[in-house]
Amino acid sequence: MKTFSLKKSQIEKNWHLIDAQGLVVGRLASIISMRLRGKHKPEYTPNQDCGDYIVVINADKVVYTGNKIKNKVFYWHTGHPGGIKERTIEKILKGAHPERVLTKAVERMITRNPLGRQQMSNLYVYAGSEHPHAAQKPEKLDVAAMNPKNSRS
Repeated sequence: MKTFSLKKSQIEKNWHLIDAQGLVVGRLASIISMRLRGKHKPEYTPNQDCGDYIVVINADKVVYTGNKIKNKVFYWHTGHPGGIKERTIEKILKGAHPERVLTKAVERMITRNPLGRQQMSNLYVYAGSEHPHAAQKPEKLDVAAMNPKNSRS
């Protein structure tokens, strides 16, 4: 038996639309990262970008389980002495770019190399319910129906 290896000319990419309203961030991010990598396909090849395009709408309406919304804190350093900064998830979701919460969650689940950066370019996250990808005719992916734990109402 020979190992199957997908060639670049054999790759077929589909467009998927996910409505993130009421979905748990970690579970949604793991499903999105699996689809971006192409691991849901039988012809998955680890060294090729064989994943699909993902469009996520309503990213500002994602939920966290437990008390993470108030207790989970992200830190960064400005590079200056005493320049450590912090921000809670609640502040990020109510801020100017709430879609970055989901983007960073997916980014941390993708490999950190040139292939991972190429796969991340296939992800489009929008805070509202409007998106400019209607011409690609993305098929709706119902993440809430995959597992009852995926959504909190």
